[in-house]
Amino acid sequence: MDEKALLEKLRKVEALIAQPGTVGEGMAAAEARQRLMDRLESIRKTDPPIEYRFSMNDSWSKSLFLALLRRYGLRPFRYHGQRYLTVMVVVPKTFVDETLWPEYQEMLQTLQGYLGEVTNRVIREIFQQNPDEAEEAPRELPGPPD
Repeated sequence: MDEKALLEKLRKVEALIAQPGTVGEGMAAAEARQRLMDRLESIRKTDPPIEYRFSMNDSWSKSLFLALLRRYGLRPFRYHGQRYLTVMVVVPKTFVDETLWPEYQEMLQTLQGYLGEVTNRVIREIFQQNPDEAEEAPRELPGPPD
């Protein structure tokens, strides 16, 4: 998958999460985002926002999550003394469960697949080696002491 294909796939994920609407590249993306913003606003009326703490595994995951939060007008933060990969946000539970987290998971999976492909390609080109796992060896029990 090249970078252009990755971007297109991520746009499709966002449009899918926003629920099907109109067809058309630029307009569909803008309308999908607007539907998500409208959904967040309607959820806020019936489901009051609460504070969430998310712990990310790596800086790539955190960057993606921060971008999604900001895209929806949410303000990510962390408290003094919290770990660098911790993200706090005040958001309705329904929005997290039905929109934010599923979209994040789908985009993260897509991005990780792309980054894995790029990493493996670079390793093959630079080191002239296949970046497969280490081979598995049988575990031998130590013999009795002499």
